[in-house]
Amino acid sequence: MPDKSKQSSNPVKPDLRRTTGRGGQTLVELMIAMSVMSIGFLGVFAVLSQSLGLNRVVANQYIAANLAAEGIEVVKNIADSNVLQGQAWNAGLTNGDFGVEHNSVNLNKDWANSPLKFDSATGLYSYGVGTPTNFRRTVSVTNLTDNEMQVKTVVKWPDRGGAEFKVELEDRFFNWRSL
Repeated sequence: MPDKSKQSSNPVKPDLRRTTGRGGQTLVELMIAMSVMSIGFLGVFAVLSQSLGLNRVVANQYIAANLAAEGIEVVKNIADSNVLQGQAWNAGLTNGDFGVEHNSVNLNKDWANSPLKFDSATGLYSYGVGTPTNFRRTVSVTNLTDNEMQVKTVVKWPDRGGAEFKVELEDRFFNWRSL
C-alpha cells in the first residue's frame, strides 16, 4: 500500500516541484519574441515611409517633365503661328530667358524663373490664378542661325529634404520652308 504521508492532500492541485524554474523561462521567451516582432514592424514601417516619400518625388518629376514639354510646345506654336500669319518664322522669338503659359502667344521675360500656380478648377499651371507651387519654369531661346533655333526649358523645384530637383528639355527648330 502506498504511503499516504508522501501524497498531496489535494488530488487536484499539481505537484509544483516538477515545474519549478520553468515559469521565468517562458516569460523570457515571450519578451524575446515581442522584441523580434517589434523590430520587424519597425522595418516594415520604415520601408512604407520611404516608399510614400519617393512616390511624391516621382509625381513631382512627372509634373515637371510635362511642364518642360509644354514650354517647348508653346514656342513651337508661336513659330507655327508666325508662318501662318505670313511673318518671319522666328518673329518675336529673340534670344533670352522667358516664361510662358499654355496659351501664350508671346514670350514674357518677367515670368522667367517665377513660381507657377496651379488652378484646381481647370487643372492648369499658370502665373496668374491658382495656388502657388514650388515649380519654376524658364524657357531659353537661342537663334543659332537665320534658319535654326535652340529652345531649352528648365523646370526646377525643391523637394524632399530641401534638395533642388530639375528637369531639362531641349529641342531645335528649323525654318524648313527655306531649306
